[in-house]
Amino acid sequence: MNKKIRVAIVGYGNIGKYTLEAINQAEDFELVGIVRRYPNEKQPQELSGISVVDRLEALEDVEVALLAVPTRSVESYAKEALSRGIATVDTFDIHGDIVSLRNALSQVACQNNTTAIIAAGWDPGTDSIVRTMMEAIVPKGITYTDFGPGMSMGHTVAVKAIDGVKKALSMTIPIGTSIHRRMVYVELQEGYSATDVIQRIKGDDYFKNDETHVLIVDDVDTLIDMGHGVHMTRKGVSGATHNQLLSFDMKINNPALTAQVMVCAARAALRMPSGAYTLPEIAPIDMLPGEREQWIKKLC
Repeated sequence: MNKKIRVAIVGYGNIGKYTLEAINQAEDFELVGIVRRYPNEKQPQELSGISVVDRLEALEDVEVALLAVPTRSVESYAKEALSRGIATVDTFDIHGDIVSLRNALSQVACQNNTTAIIAAGWDPGTDSIVRTMMEAIVPKGITYTDFGPGMSMGHTVAVKAIDGVKKALSMTIPIGTSIHRRMVYVELQEGYSATDVIQRIKGDDYFKNDETHVLIVDDVDTLIDMGHGVHMTRKGVSGATHNQLLSFDMKINNPALTAQVMVCAARAALRMPSGAYTLPEIAPIDMLPGEREQWIKKLC
């Protein structure tokens, strides 16, 4: 692929900022522009010389839109881009809703001869690929996924959307065997009841199935650390042989890794037939730049 991939970033929060960095480091990408809600306001220094607009259609010849937007906004943004024949990559992270999103976006993508790569973060995303391989080589057994301790981007964004929340941080604390505690730190907006805000947080779909503790603090910014991690283990049987034990670990900067996965998935988006796909459905080699043969020689 000698031609550069023309991409747009939709949204410019934490993930959007790291997506810009990842694109700048990728020689096979060309940034067309960034879509923000308020493009006429003074922009940060790093966006100097970059086209900043409020609508995707204001940018020309975009091949892939990287949707750095809240999970609950992904479907509407994706459908808009796909309807214009622009491939999309998103970081949708509500595990139980991935199949329904895949079905919804697949129909739009096929109608417009383009591609949607969904849930293209690290979990769901690259961790999903690791779990797939674990299942393949140890077909009978149990897999445990333990996250953190670290800042959850999706959970934090969900809290910030709740009325009465000025700033927020949601930390994921692993208890073990795929069980987690949510520690939520909140700065209240003036005039709101802490009791009411806490109740709404605990009732949100992101939190209602986990042990959740909400603490009201004076300054959330002093608590923020974007580090995160995951530890996955699978114990089971290969063929008729028991006691196979697999393990995978990583400690990461959450939005930086998420952004890098989006960029890798954008390459694959242009190599796939029309439709919507999760990362386990994509050949990992198609996420790398250049030709397959060069990577086969290096990796195999």
